[in-house]
Amino acid sequence: MKSPVAKRSIVVAGHKTSVSLEDAFWTSLKEIAGRRDLTLSDLVAAIDSQRDHGNLSSAIRLFVLEFYRHQQSEQQEDAAKAQTEKAQIERAG
Repeated sequence: MKSPVAKRSIVVAGHKTSVSLEDAFWTSLKEIAGRRDLTLSDLVAAIDSQRDHGNLSSAIRLFVLEFYRHQQSEQQEDAAKAQTEKAQIERAG
């Protein structure tokens, strides 16, 4: 049976290292890097430089989780604003 976690090599700040991540986290990390117009190595280097403790694989998982939590929060705020504006227009009209 194939492990859900795969070890991947990446160059971070000029040094080759490996991270063990599930495919979903790896794919998400690449998508985030693309959205930010960064190389995968640059994004991982930024994550690495900001982590306080723990291993790099865990730091990447937490980064991806926080990215999508923040995105979800922004979408909910936008929907609430749109609903409020719609209600105001309906009351005024």
